[in-house]
Amino acid sequence: MSKAAQILCVAVCLELMPATRAPAGPPFLTDDPEPVEYQHWEAYLFTLGDRSGGGYTVEGPAAEVNYGVLPDTQLHLIVPMTTTGGRGAPTETGLGDIELGIKYRFVHETNGWPQIGIFPFAELPSGDSSRGLGNGRTWFQLPLWLQKSWAPWTTYGGGGAMLNSAPGQRDHPYGGWLLQRDFGKRLTLGGEVFAEGRDTDHDKGFAAVNFGGSYNVTEHFSLLFSAGHSFAGDEHFLWYFAFYETW
Repeated sequence: MSKAAQILCVAVCLELMPATRAPAGPPFLTDDPEPVEYQHWEAYLFTLGDRSGGGYTVEGPAAEVNYGVLPDTQLHLIVPMTTTGGRGAPTETGLGDIELGIKYRFVHETNGWPQIGIFPFAELPSGDSSRGLGNGRTWFQLPLWLQKSWAPWTTYGGGGAMLNSAPGQRDHPYGGWLLQRDFGKRLTLGGEVFAEGRDTDHDKGFAAVNFGGSYNVTEHFSLLFSAGHSFAGDEHFLWYFAFYETW
C-alpha cells in the first residue's frame, strides 16, 4: 500500500494525530472560508439526519477528510453510508453519493476586513438512486463564504447556488449566517439561520434555525454537535454529531 493510501485509511478510521482546536463549518449547515493549513490533514467521523414530511434521510457512518494541498487551498472528500425510509417506503441502506471539492481562500482577515473564500464541490452519483440513496446524476454547489473574528466571538456565512439536472430536481439558491462564542478552551457554542430554495417541483424550500457547537474532550480531540428545526417552508428536523481530529 502506498504512503498516501495508508494515510487515508488512518484518517477514515480516525486513528489520527491530535487536534489543537475544533473547526468552523461543521457541525453547522453554514460553512466558512478557512481552509486546512498547508500540509495538514483533518477528519470527521460523523452522522447527520434530516426528517421531513414523514420521511427521513440519515448519513452515517460517514467519513470526511480534508487536506491542505497548497497555502490557502484545501482538498475535500466525504464518503457516506446512507439510510432512507418513511412515507410508507421500505428502509434502504447503502453507499451514498461521494462528495469531492476544493476550498480556496483569496482574502485574509484583517482588523477591518473579513477573510473570504470559495468552496465549490461536486456530489458524484455513487448512491443507487432507484433505492433513494443518491441523486442519479452529478450535481454541484458553488458557494462564497466570509468570516470575521473578535475574541471570543466568530461570525461567518454566505451562500451560493446548487446546480442539479437530475429528473425532478431544480437548481436553487441557498445561504446562511452564524454567530458563535468560545467559553474557555473547551466549549464553543453557536447558532445559525439557514435557508434553501425549492429543490424539486413539489416542495417550497425552507428556512431553519440550528444550534450547536464543539467540546474539546482533551486538547487533541473534539466532539461536534448540532440540532435544529425549520420555521418556514417545508418542515425539517436536522441533527449532526461527529468526532473530529487533525494533524
